[in-house]
Amino acid sequence: MIKLPTVLAFDRNLEPSDGVMFSGNWKDIDNEKSWQPIPLFDRRNRAVKSNFKQEVLENEEELQKQIAEANLSWGDDASLKHGQDTLRLSFSLRIVAGLQTPTACNNTEFESRINEVISAYVKSNMMILAERYAYNIANGRFLWRNRVGAEQIKIRVSGKGLNEIIEFNAYDYSLAQTTSDNAKVKHLAEAIQAGFTGEEIIILKIDAFAKLGGSQRVWPSQEMVLNASKGEKSRHLFSLNDVQGVDNVAAVHCEKIGNALRTIDDWYPDYEKTKKPIAIEAYGSVTQRGVAYRSARNDFKTLLLKWLDPEKSASLTDTDKHFVVAMLIRGGVFGEGES
Repeated sequence: MIKLPTVLAFDRNLEPSDGVMFSGNWKDIDNEKSWQPIPLFDRRNRAVKSNFKQEVLENEEELQKQIAEANLSWGDDASLKHGQDTLRLSFSLRIVAGLQTPTACNNTEFESRINEVISAYVKSNMMILAERYAYNIANGRFLWRNRVGAEQIKIRVSGKGLNEIIEFNAYDYSLAQTTSDNAKVKHLAEAIQAGFTGEEIIILKIDAFAKLGGSQRVWPSQEMVLNASKGEKSRHLFSLNDVQGVDNVAAVHCEKIGNALRTIDDWYPDYEKTKKPIAIEAYGSVTQRGVAYRSARNDFKTLLLKWLDPEKSASLTDTDKHFVVAMLIRGGVFGEGES
């Protein structure tokens, strides 16, 4: 019986950079010099309280007292510059080969077996996953809230591994789907596949343009702040320094971009009910919904061990294999460890 080693880890094979936010006008998309970094600024509001404990709701006098109190809000914010209507989000994406080889493994027999099995998959099936990652570049999923309600969205992909700039209209590619027969998506997928197989070194530059409207708010990543003191700033947005000489520039975490790119799992059991692909996670966890869609029968470790066992591997479906390899591309620490 094959068991996971106590030490087992894989590096990420999709490496996005942080995304930097710029402000400009839709008509100036082709003018590189017209795009200016978006600096964060403080916003302070006197808001109204709308959330009360049950004991307060049951005490009319106390309720009226708390309603009358101001709800002071202080936090970071960001928006397009006055007179400008379009957000540009720019980041790079490196495709790394060698996903069949663990970064760390303290069992040589296990390492040899996983290398054998995954190498065979990479040679014959890698295009299936590459097309899904390409699709999530084309649809601009990585824009997250900045994608919602935009008048137009254009994605441009260039860089090493492509002999031309590829341009997509993001709204042509639904977020409810994961693949497309579009020739441009397939061309991008071929470059991504070449990166995974090690045929070429692939480093892509991705620029997304979202026409949001004049001076509209934009949505950088939000930083997690634990135990913020009362009266202090409560909303901290992610920023980068020294972008074209400007500090405190609005940005999107590389982890958030990576989560969007790996939102390709439509193989989980409840997909027919939800009709929404989810990010590749060991147990199909979606924290926003408070749900883990993969049980102990179809989670990553169960399927991996079944695949590596010659007596059980025949029972694995192709979609199970796609999920396992996508998890290796995601990377992580998977060893059982000693209790």
